[in-house]
Amino acid sequence: MGAMAGPIWRIDDRAFDCSERTLVMGILNVTPDSFSDGGRFFDQVYAARHGSQMAADGVDLIDVGGESTRPGSDPVPLEEELARVLPVIGRLIDEAPGVPISIDTSKAEVAAAALDAGASIVNDVSGGRDREMFDVVRERRAAIVLMHMKGEPKTMQEAPAYDDVVAEVRGYLSERVEAAEFAGIEAERIAIDPGIGFGKELEDNLALMHGVDALFELGRPVLVGPSRKRFIGTLLGDLPPEQRVEGTAGAVAWLVTRGAHIVRVHDVREMVRVVRVVDAIARAGE
Repeated sequence: MGAMAGPIWRIDDRAFDCSERTLVMGILNVTPDSFSDGGRFFDQVYAARHGSQMAADGVDLIDVGGESTRPGSDPVPLEEELARVLPVIGRLIDEAPGVPISIDTSKAEVAAAALDAGASIVNDVSGGRDREMFDVVRERRAAIVLMHMKGEPKTMQEAPAYDDVVAEVRGYLSERVEAAEFAGIEAERIAIDPGIGFGKELEDNLALMHGVDALFELGRPVLVGPSRKRFIGTLLGDLPPEQRVEGTAGAVAWLVTRGAHIVRVHDVREMVRVVRVVDAIARAGE
């Protein structure tokens, strides 16, 4: 089992001690083409209602996304992405009070507008490739998640290859953390994500989860998002996304025992229960 001691993740004026328990981030896709829910929460009212239910089910953070990053997806124009996410963030401020909101985007302009609308975290699948992203985060003293992705969503699953996936992902994330700090972002506002399913084959995803504790050496909270991913469907005989809940629970349980600090999931009620039980067992000897 990974070491249970964890770093502080500072979000707004709150400091989340990642040594205390595993945090659960709920996924709220405001897109018509999400791989997992097929646009189920594309309507803003339904999306906000779903976020409210997540809060009732015990979620720690809500991640709002207006652009699908599934393999093969096309970019969404700036104005369209803004039109999708901003009304939902506004509603969540009222309907899920006290729950920090994350904006899942790689566009600095979307991040800026979302933070100004009340979001507290930028979840950037590109790891801050937009040159203005770090400026936006620094100026608003927001938190940020830096993720590893090989290539772009449109092409990332076209024969990705690694010599040592854990070492390469760790090296990339180390460089991105250093770049963020150099840009003036406080270390305690940075978290990292190995990017399960983003430019990785089955064996790469398994290796990253098996060796997730190698990322703890970077000293930042580690967020992992295995929820309903294709590798789970493959392991279970090509099950569709909506039938990958139990497989997701297995991956989440493993990650908690290894010491992962945050898990990003679709099925909040079920995964909050999994995390609470596994956390209790994992920490019983402390």
